[in-house]
Amino acid sequence: MIYTVTLNPAVDYYLSMDKFIEGELNSLKDAYTLPGGKGINVSKVLKNFGVESVTLGFVGGFTGEYIRKNIEEYGIQQDLVQIKEDTRINIKMKTNEKESEISGKAPDILKEEYKIFLEKIKNIKSEDILVLSGSIPKSLPRNVYVEIIKQLPNGVKVFVDTRGDSLRDVLKEGVFLVKPNNHELEEFFGERYSTDDEIIEAGKKLMELGSENVLISLGKNGSILITKNGIYRGNVPKGKLISSVGAGDSMVAGILYGVVKGEEIEEAYKYGISSGSSTAFSEGLTTFENMEKLLKEIQIKKL
Repeated sequence: MIYTVTLNPAVDYYLSMDKFIEGELNSLKDAYTLPGGKGINVSKVLKNFGVESVTLGFVGGFTGEYIRKNIEEYGIQQDLVQIKEDTRINIKMKTNEKESEISGKAPDILKEEYKIFLEKIKNIKSEDILVLSGSIPKSLPRNVYVEIIKQLPNGVKVFVDTRGDSLRDVLKEGVFLVKPNNHELEEFFGERYSTDDEIIEAGKKLMELGSENVLISLGKNGSILITKNGIYRGNVPKGKLISSVGAGDSMVAGILYGVVKGEEIEEAYKYGISSGSSTAFSEGLTTFENMEKLLKEIQIKKL
């Protein structure tokens, strides 16, 4: 079984307008809400691909109920912990010029609620897969991902999509894959990278720090996968960017899909590229059909 963890989910409120004028009354062209959270997105894409998963995390209040109901209607198994405070609301605003985001304030999670969550982690068995992704609420221990990993039995593959100190902490525990983008990589090492060679050297350092595989997203410039078997450079298929929201999560789900099929990660990489790109070219998360259509355009070169 695949388990996805979203410690800090949100209701994402999407706004679309021609232009935003600060200090003035602005009118919307369109608006809608979706349950947000990196792990939840991974579970949804997996479901679209016919792969089952269980989503774990915390939800509370009317916003939490909205998320829980949506997950259940999607047909995804969930074992979320009910908390007292409301789940946050994020704002994602798109104008003709740019995309902007406002991250909502995370709810405070009580120690008792956190203990209930850790008990649920004990259901994960050897040979299962665990996806740890997204930010950590300030009310939880900074090393919460480490505490989760320490409870896992041997044999669990851990995929990690986080940044900063959270990433630094989990690397010490040894994980199967980390997926930083180029900006998160620069932030992690406190450096600027202008060439593929510099990015690759930074990715190799992440392997030395404890990740078996490193997948680096480069946005419109493609991606790089580094494994024990070599370095691989993937392209971006042709398409119109509609929204980058969820593209990284879809990339993780695509690789998971390949791994669950029994393919080596180098071969599963193509599903990751196609899934991430398909979501970027879509309103919402990719379907299996849209991902499959792009597969023929994926080009992966071993460097």
